[in-house]
Amino acid sequence: MSGIDVGEELGARAAQARALALLRIRSRALAVVITPAAVAVVLFAAGAQGHLGGPVWDGVRWAVLGVAVVVLLVAAAVAVSVARARPAVSPTVPVAEEGAPDLYRLVRDLADRLGVPAPSAIALTPDCDSWLEDRTHRTHSGSGRKTTAEAKNTAPVLVIGSPFLWWMRVAELRAVLAPVVAGTDSSAHPDIAAARRFVRGLDAAVADGAAPGRGVLRGAPVTFAGWVARLLLRACREHAAEMERCVAATASMRAQGVDYALRIAAQEQVGLAYAGWDRLLTRVALPAWRMGRWPSRLDAGVVSALTELSRRDRLADGFTSRLGERPACDLLEEPGIADEATSLLAARLFHGGPAESGPDWAPVDWQQYPDEVVDRKWRTEAARLHRVLDAMGVPPASVADPAVPTLARVMEHLAGPGGPGEELAAGIGAAVARDDAQAPAPGPAQQPAPAAGADPLDLWGPDPLPLFPLQPPRTGTELLADHVAAMVCCAAVDTAGAAPGLDWLDGPALLVDGERRADLAVPVLSLVEDGDPDPLRSWLAEVGVRSDKPVRLV
Repeated sequence: MSGIDVGEELGARAAQARALALLRIRSRALAVVITPAAVAVVLFAAGAQGHLGGPVWDGVRWAVLGVAVVVLLVAAAVAVSVARARPAVSPTVPVAEEGAPDLYRLVRDLADRLGVPAPSAIALTPDCDSWLEDRTHRTHSGSGRKTTAEAKNTAPVLVIGSPFLWWMRVAELRAVLAPVVAGTDSSAHPDIAAARRFVRGLDAAVADGAAPGRGVLRGAPVTFAGWVARLLLRACREHAAEMERCVAATASMRAQGVDYALRIAAQEQVGLAYAGWDRLLTRVALPAWRMGRWPSRLDAGVVSALTELSRRDRLADGFTSRLGERPACDLLEEPGIADEATSLLAARLFHGGPAESGPDWAPVDWQQYPDEVVDRKWRTEAARLHRVLDAMGVPPASVADPAVPTLARVMEHLAGPGGPGEELAAGIGAAVARDDAQAPAPGPAQQPAPAAGADPLDLWGPDPLPLFPLQPPRTGTELLADHVAAMVCCAAVDTAGAAPGLDWLDGPALLVDGERRADLAVPVLSLVEDGDPDPLRSWLAEVGVRSDKPVRLV
C-alpha cells in the first residue's frame, strides 16, 4: 500500500472519529432530555410494586413527572425549531445539464477516475473559489417534499467560481476541481453526513433565533431554541472544524493521482484569477454599479484584465501563451447567458443592486462602458461638485456669465486662504450620502433574472441577500479628490479633445491622443490636500486644457 493510500485511510478514519464525536454530543443532549422521564418511570414502577410508598414518595413521583413533561415539551419545541430552520445556502446561478453537457461529462469522468460519487448538480458563483454544498434539506428542493431517504442519497452540488471557467483552460479546470470533487466520498459516508446535518441544523437554528422582526410571544420560543442551539454548537466547534480539516486532507490525498503536476501549475492561475477578479470588481464594475449600470460580461472582462496584467507584470509573463488552448467556458452551451447571470448576481451581492433591469439599473457591455459609465460618472460628479459650491455661496469664476460651470471656479476656491477644502469635502460627503439614500431600493428577491425563466436565487428564500461591500466607505477628502478629478476630465474632454476610456485594471481612464494619462492623481491631491494649484496648472497646460471654458454637466 502506498504512502498516499495510508494517509488517505488515516484521514478518513480521523474524519469519521470526529463525526462520531459530534454524534455523541447529540446523543448526550438527548440523554439529558430523557433523564427526568426515565427517573419518573422508575419511581412509578417502584410504587406499582409496593416499594417507595407513602405520601412523600407520591409527591416526589408527581413532581418528577411534571419536570419530565416540561423538559420533554421544551425539548420537542427546540427540536421542531432546529428541524424547521432553513440552513444557509450560497447564492449561486444553477447550470442545467442540458446547458452544459460537456461540463457535466468532465465532472463525471473526474469522479469516475477518483472513484467517488459524482455531484448531483453544478452551479456558478461570482467568486474565485469552488466547493461542495449540501442542499438536501427539504426547503432546498423545488417542491419542498424531499423525503429523508432521498436526501441521504443525494450527492452535494458542485459550486464553481465563474472566473475559473473563463480564464482557465479545460485541463487546468479539471486539475483544480479534482480535490473538490474528491470530497463527495466523505459526503456519502453516513456518519459524516449525519454529523454535518446536525451541525448545519444547529447553525440554522442560531441564525433563525437571531433574526429580527418577530414579536415577543412568537420570538421568545425561537430565541430560546437559538440559545440552546448555540450551546450545542459551541460544544461541537472543535470537532466540526477538525472533521472538515480531515475531510479536506483526505480529498486532497485522493486527488493526487489525477493531474497532480498540472494542478500545481493551475494553482498559479487560481491566484492570478483572484487578483484580476478583485481588481475588475473594485476598479471597473463598482463605478458602473454606482451609476446604475451593471456590466453584463464580467467573466469575459476578467480575461482582458488578466491579459493586461500579464502584459504589465513580468512575473505574469508567459501566462497569456496558454490562451490558445480551449477555454473552460467552451464547456457551456451558451456562455454569454451564464456570464450575464453571474454578472447580475455579482452586482446584487457586492453592491445590493435590484434583481431585474430597469431605467435606473440597466446592463452595459464593454463597448458602451466609456460613454455609458465613464463620461456619465465624470459629469455627474462634476455637477454635484458645482451644486455644493452653489450651496456654500462660492462665487462663479466668470462674472459675465455666472451660470457657466468652469474648472477655474473649483481651483480658485480650493487655492483660497483658510483651508476651504475641508468644508467642501464635508459638503461633498453629505451630498453623496443624500444621493445614495435617494437611490432606488433593491428589487424583491423573486424577480426574474435576465435570460432566465426564474430567479436563480429561489433557493435563498424570501430573506434579503447578504451584502458584501467591496470597499470601505470613502472619506470626504477621497470623495472630493474624485470629484475634482472628474471635473478636470470633463474639461479635458470638452476643451482639449480628450476622450473617456476603460482601463481593465484601473477602471475609468482619460485618453489623450489615444493614450491613457495616469498622472492626474498627484496634482489633484496637491490641490485638494495642500491648496497648491501649480502642479495641476502645469498638467492642464501640458495637455492643453482650458480651465476658463464652460463644461457640459449632467
